[in-house]
Amino acid sequence: MRITKVYTKTGDNGTTSLSDGSRVKKNSLRIISIGSVDELNASLGMVLSTRPVEIISKLLRKIQNDLFNLGGEISTKDLNLKLVSIDDIKLLEESINELNSDLPALKEFIMPRGTDIVSRLHFSRTICRRAEVDLVNLSQIEKINSIHLMYLNRLSDYLFVSARYQNNYDENNEIFWDK
Repeated sequence: MRITKVYTKTGDNGTTSLSDGSRVKKNSLRIISIGSVDELNASLGMVLSTRPVEIISKLLRKIQNDLFNLGGEISTKDLNLKLVSIDDIKLLEESINELNSDLPALKEFIMPRGTDIVSRLHFSRTICRRAEVDLVNLSQIEKINSIHLMYLNRLSDYLFVSARYQNNYDENNEIFWDK
């Protein structure tokens, strides 16, 4: 695909087109979901700009492509598209297990802060949670691919563990919730 023109003026009336060419309001739950996934992807670009440890960077680059695929799948009502698959979810689970095996067990809640990298990972996790909620809202009025919800749920877990792993790698203490 080659994009030769950035603006089309077709969205000036508050509508946009889905991948099948149909027009929807820009405040539709489908477009809100696509926007949240796009925001998550951009936030991961910000994480990558801070140069996290390679084991995290490598997977984040793949995740950014997964999120483009996810947004593309959400932009169509075709439930047979399988650009994001159970294999992508399994990879997230394997990565969570690998990173988590090097971390001390959590006995209490940690604060979402630390170095710039760690804070950005936590921030991306919260955007991921919102994207998941937006997609749940969409699923209440339209059929969606259930893999999408599973992927975002697992991704937020991965981002949490990645933040902990990066913090540990940088030899920083986690800051616990002061109840």
